[in-house]
Amino acid sequence: MAVIQGLEWTFNTVAEKYEKLRPGYVPELYKDIFSYIPINQSSNVVEVGIGGGQATLPILKTGCNLTAVEYGAELAEQCRNKFKEYPNFSAITAKFEDFKCEDNTCDLIYSASAFHWIPEQVGYKKVFALLKSGGVFARFANHPYKDKGREEIHNAIQKVYSVYMPGTFSDNEYSENAAKERANIASQYGFVDISYKLYHRTRTFTSKEYTSLLGTYSDHIAIEESIRAKFFSEIETAIDNLGGIITIYDTIDLQLARKP
Repeated sequence: MAVIQGLEWTFNTVAEKYEKLRPGYVPELYKDIFSYIPINQSSNVVEVGIGGGQATLPILKTGCNLTAVEYGAELAEQCRNKFKEYPNFSAITAKFEDFKCEDNTCDLIYSASAFHWIPEQVGYKKVFALLKSGGVFARFANHPYKDKGREEIHNAIQKVYSVYMPGTFSDNEYSENAAKERANIASQYGFVDISYKLYHRTRTFTSKEYTSLLGTYSDHIAIEESIRAKFFSEIETAIDNLGGIITIYDTIDLQLARKP
């Protein structure tokens, strides 16, 4: 299979589709963040990897000064337009590793489904340096899982993947133990008061909606276009042959950690 090398560019090529199709996060997650650290108009907040702004609005509405750091120029510009009515919002086009900010100035740094792109030591050390004493790092992500209620549709799609992207599917749903292990990474870099929580939801798609969503994932974008079109067509056929809809079971994990 022809795959274009390097994945850092991929999300930026589908900025509009990414903004429309990638899911946001459950309200309970933000309530837990704000219970852990109150955020208001005097707070300085940094979002690492804003993407299409799926995790931004609940934070912006606190009135805080929010700076988003986004490597994709198209995504950053899209979010500047999306949140143009908020004078407390700004977006910097840069990798977080290269982001210029004074140490000990941030109350909250958070990252939604993006922090895994940053080398662990670089990312955690920089977050720790930028936070004030008592400041908080919130890391969260969405982990989609197969249609657990319909094994036949999972098997049909897995058969297509075995041709185009073998080894992609995992039979392991994201677990509490995985969330705990991810949370404990922060303790290696000086953070304290570490906690984690899981949230669950389902999303249902038509066959075309589902392949549109797949088209926002980096490893799928990287497939050569004509092969990707055939791949997606076969997935749509598999879903349509089994009722025309597919339900995804999401697990969202939140990790919270505080700088002493």
